[in-house]
Amino acid sequence: MLVLVSWPNAPSVKYNGFIYPSEADCQVARYELHEAYNEKSTEYKETTIIDSYCVEFEGFPIAGLNKTGV
Repeated sequence: MLVLVSWPNAPSVKYNGFIYPSEADCQVARYELHEAYNEKSTEYKETTIIDSYCVEFEGFPIAGLNKTGV
């Protein structure tokens, strides 16, 4: 999941990436992220904007990914 965060007067957009073993797991995490954001105060949301995307791509296996509990 790619997460983008923006603040007023920031020189750029901050981003972070998370890897999930399936599209469904990513969608659940994305939903939970947006639910947590929606519970923040109006003041917080006036100064912080987030968006996220589940980006599916073919990659090499990551050892231990399914053992992490993610």
